Amino acid sequence: MKLKFLGAAREVTGSCFLIELNGRRLLVECGLIQGSREDEARNREPFPFNPQTIDAVILTHAHIDHSGRLPLLVQAGYRGPIYTHRASRDLARVMLKDAAFLNEKEVEWENRKRQRKHLTPLEPLYTIKDAQAALRRFKALDYGVVVDVMKGVQLRLLDAGHILGSAIAELWLEEGGVRRKLVFSGDLGHHGAPIICDPTPVDEADLVIMESTYGDRAHRPWDETWAELDEVFAEASRGRGNILIPSFAVGRTQELLYAFRLNYERWNLDRWSIFLDSPMAIEATAIYERHAELFDPEAKQARRGGALFELPNLHLSHTAQQSMRINRIESGAIIIAGSGMCEGGRIKHHLKHNIWRAKCQLLIVGFQARGTLGRVLVDGAKQIKLWGETMRVAAKVHTIGGFSAHADCNGLAAWYGHYSARPPMALVHGEPQAMDPFAERLRGQGARKVYTPAPGEALDLVALS
Repeated sequence: MKLKFLGAAREVTGSCFLIELNGRRLLVECGLIQGSREDEARNREPFPFNPQTIDAVILTHAHIDHSGRLPLLVQAGYRGPIYTHRASRDLARVMLKDAAFLNEKEVEWENRKRQRKHLTPLEPLYTIKDAQAALRRFKALDYGVVVDVMKGVQLRLLDAGHILGSAIAELWLEEGGVRRKLVFSGDLGHHGAPIICDPTPVDEADLVIMESTYGDRAHRPWDETWAELDEVFAEASRGRGNILIPSFAVGRTQELLYAFRLNYERWNLDRWSIFLDSPMAIEATAIYERHAELFDPEAKQARRGGALFELPNLHLSHTAQQSMRINRIESGAIIIAGSGMCEGGRIKHHLKHNIWRAKCQLLIVGFQARGTLGRVLVDGAKQIKLWGETMRVAAKVHTIGGFSAHADCNGLAAWYGHYSARPPMALVHGEPQAMDPFAERLRGQGARKVYTPAPGEALDLVALS
């Protein structure tokens, strides 16, 4: 009985963990490696196992760093089930197809350049056809239901409070009379976040495999976040320029629309035209509405007055033509568009038409990784380049730090605090600068053993103590 750490080991993407028992193999997560070109090139490397020998896969949620290599797994011969929550299945249908579409378009664009240089054309990492093949293998589950995954393995999903359908995976393993309970946290949500319920506490395990993305920092309190947005909208109302909001399609966009509904009068939003300019975000928002039974009590109460994300002045931009028409508006528009880090998508076109306007407000509501255009803007760049053209940054940039779909160091510690016997921990899905101090905090909290496994490292589950 063995657990191998094959991804998200001392890094934050590419989640992948292999459990071996009873001559069978179970994969938990199969995520895309994201980051620099060198990091992303690793996605083309062969899996460190034969996909045809995997008997089942468990997916905690739909984000690409957890699900994004499932099409590659199926492409390489995997033919078993992929267990996940039913809302995660619906979101993965959107996200995997979108990732495949971008793969195809990126290679198509690159091959045009290669053709002019008489170079061998490239193949996309995977195609929409590959994504569809993976999606056909999904087996949808509900929270709280125990299912037999394979010989000696039972699974129960609990609400992780991260995005719609995100799950904590409880696994009961048995081999040769030895029993072990493993708990994979998946990505744990930010306590008190809008719409989604808080992470479900668990009190018993032989080993906890827990994310540590924000193990070294605390989020800004929610009341401070709302007060900061009060100031931004007051300033924007005086200036009457456009407001640009780069936003992630799943989770963050829905939180924004809900916040707009709750604060519609407080922020004088009736004075604005609000545009959701992202086909993927539009589709994800519809999926959220279809799974309203998963909302927290406050959101359920708000929904009794109508669909949670409806606003009288909200316009949905499905087509490129609709998006381009927005660029004719010089003032009075709130534009929510992807990508969340300004690295692609429609937000770049809106930046081109607005970033040089002094009355424009750029509202950053998500994490901006180093090297991204969003991070450059947050860091105070006076000029940026868009499609080779240098543009002056005259817009005012606001960074709203309170939004996060991840638990902070206090939330992570509190979730572990529910385990009465302080079981051993394996920290994953975190950079060393966040993971290592959090490991020390857990040791101080009484954890019997805290592992920070390196890529490829294995744990003997029988020998756990």
